[in-house]
Amino acid sequence: MVQQNLDAVDRVLRFALAFWWLGPWAPSYWSWLNIVMFVIGWIALAESFWGFCWLHKWLGINRKK
Repeated sequence: MVQQNLDAVDRVLRFALAFWWLGPWAPSYWSWLNIVMFVIGWIALAESFWGFCWLHKWLGINRKK
């Protein structure tokens, strides 16, 4: 199991971002930007449940106290 590095606020904000970008009310732009937003939305959703962010690990950030 991977050790969590996101605190509760980060997880809630990532879940809210994913909920917005994956929902029917997501902003609609050019087709390639919609695909990027879809992928980021799924990544944010997964990170909100796991509590782990690879980018935080690579940068040495640990918000979990």
